[in-house]
Amino acid sequence: MPKVSDDDRLADMLQFAREVAQLTEGRTRRDLGQDRVLELALTRLLELIGEAARAVSPETRQRLPEVPWGQIVGMRNRLIHGYRRLDLSVIWRTARKDIPPLMEQLQAALSGSDEQESNPDGPLR
Repeated sequence: MPKVSDDDRLADMLQFAREVAQLTEGRTRRDLGQDRVLELALTRLLELIGEAARAVSPETRQRLPEVPWGQIVGMRNRLIHGYRRLDLSVIWRTARKDIPPLMEQLQAALSGSDEQESNPDGPLR
């Protein structure tokens, strides 16, 4: 099985975050409580973001301190292990308030790594 790079994991996180944003666009917290499919989809996507984050190397985490790694992995753990006590308000708040800045952070990180790959000596000074 091929090794999955940190950039692949960051790209996965970004894709899952975009899907969260798309699913919540034009929706309300009330919709979440009334739409079981939306609840399941958001929960699963947040789990996947956390699972990918959990597998990112310590070096990359250190390089990207603006990403709230502990909170992302902690959310994943709560969703998976605390499935009987899910708080839909927390899921909604995460989806609407925390996902947009995470998308920006991941996009910037991936753009920066593209520059590194095209110029292995680092950015031009």
